[in-house]
Formats: sequence, C-alpha cells, structure tokens
Amino acid sequence: MAEHEAEQATNQAKDQAQDQAQDQATDPGKPAGKKKSGARRGRRRGGQKAAPSMAEQADRHVLYERSVQCPESEIDFVDETYKKLTGRRARVLREDFCGTGNTTCEWVRRRQTNRGYGVDIDPEPLAWGRAHHVAGLRPGQQKRVELIEGDVREAVTERAPDIVLAMNFSYWIFDTREMMRRYFEHIRAQLAEDGVFFLDCYGGYDAYREIEERTEHEDFTYVWDQAWFNPVTNACRCAIHFEFPDGSRLDRAFTYSWRLWTLPEVREILGEAGFSDVVVYWQGWDAAGEEGDGVFVPTEEADADAGWICYLSARP
Repeated sequence: MAEHEAEQATNQAKDQAQDQAQDQATDPGKPAGKKKSGARRGRRRGGQKAAPSMAEQADRHVLYERSVQCPESEIDFVDETYKKLTGRRARVLREDFCGTGNTTCEWVRRRQTNRGYGVDIDPEPLAWGRAHHVAGLRPGQQKRVELIEGDVREAVTERAPDIVLAMNFSYWIFDTREMMRRYFEHIRAQLAEDGVFFLDCYGGYDAYREIEERTEHEDFTYVWDQAWFNPVTNACRCAIHFEFPDGSRLDRAFTYSWRLWTLPEVREILGEAGFSDVVVYWQGWDAAGEEGDGVFVPTEEADADAGWICYLSARP
C-alpha cells in the first residue's frame, strides 16, 4: 500500500478504503509476523490529514545513538587500556563500521594531537554523520577527522592507526572463518608498530533464543529483536525497533544478518591472523549485584550469565 497514494486521497471514500487496507496490512517478508519496515502512520477521518506520529518524526540515527552508544565511556576504555599496554598515549584511531562516526568525533575532541578515521561501506550514515557530528566540531577538530566510504577489508588510512575499533559486533557480518581471518589479517597489517585492535563481543544463553528485549527511555522504548536463529550454522537475523508513547512504532529501523560468533572462536581466529596477545575484559557488578558497573577488567574466567558483553584487545 503506497503512502503517496493515500496522501493524495481527495474524498472520504478513499480515506475509508485506506483505513481498511492499513488494518489488514502485513509484512510479506521474513521474519514472519513483523510489520513492514518504517513508521506506522496515523489515520485520517472525514478527509482530514492526521498529524504526523512520533515515529514519523523520529530520526533513527539519534534514537540508535541514545539507545546503544556511549562514545565517551568507550573512548575512556580504549584510551586508558592502550596506555597501560604500550606505556604511551595513542594519537591515531580508526573506527571500522563507523556508521555516523560518532566515536571517531569523540576521539578527536579528547586531545589536539588526536586524529580519527571512520570507515563504513554505507554512504547514508556517513553523510548523516558529516552533517551532524563532524559539522558540530570546531574547525581545527574537523581537519583531524576523515570519514571514508569503503570496505573495511581493503581500506587504508594516510597514517597507520595506533588503535583500530570494531565495535557493536558489526564484524560478525563476516560469517566464515576465512572471511573473518582475512579481515583480521588486514587490520594487523594496517596497525602501527605498537598498535592495538579493540573489539567487542556478546553472548550468553539468551543470545541463542528468538526473543524481544525492551529498554524504556524517557520518550521512547528501544526494542532489540532476535527474530531468527539457525543453530546448525549460528546464522541469525536481528532488528531494532522503536516504540513511542503515542502508540506509533518505527519497525526495523536497523536490521542485521550475521553469524553469532562465540568468544573462543573470535580469539582463535585472531591468533590465526597473527595476533599473539589477545585479552578479554569482563564487566563487574554494582554494589547490589544487579547491574554491570561499567568497569571492564582482564579475565580468563566469567559467570555463565544469560547475556553479557565484553571487550577484547589484540596485539601482534
């Protein structure tokens, strides 16, 4: 059902037909039972156009960054960990799968000596990031940021990075050991002599379930949807939805099709790619023992939680 045709309806009969069609609309694609991608629209009565819903007015990149990103704490972690590992401050950071380049821009704000490169194959979030994040930097900071459209397996930066980031599990798009190893080998070749590769990973027994998890925010609800999982191959499809107080919903604002890699597999492939020093950093608990405390420390043993997120560092 085309929204454009509905908006051009000029009489009540067309509006009523449109309402009925909206009530019956379903998503013909996979996974079954999900609505069509995009914002649900409000209805019109008596030929009057409804006011835009909160979903229609929402910016999916803003919602994503508010829901899942905290570039300040991420940069805190990699900056301090790099210094502990090498004895010096990093200057050049490369953010793979950077999306809007939010973390790259946070890096250049930290010190006048910092330079940041963001790499992503999708031009749309890069353009959004240039208009919103890079444009918000001071002129001197803008000169130290470069957002690159390209394949992370081939991208080369002008200066060798001290730090390379592959966060938010985006590297899981490489769904065979050979593809993953080739990517890791490329990163190893691009790093500075004392460079460090940082990644994150998630798991736990809930990671293998087809479930939805909701997180309430002040003016919207973030929905993480593990829509489909194949235990034979560990292939999975996930999506992010946003729900709003007015009842509207932004369906499948972001979708992911990747392999659910285990932590031992990631460590093994890093070793195969030539990284000899791979460390896992696990989060501790708050005083009540109910929430993570945001402090990640090196470990070789952890609890079998329903869900967890950890960091890794890898050095050649």
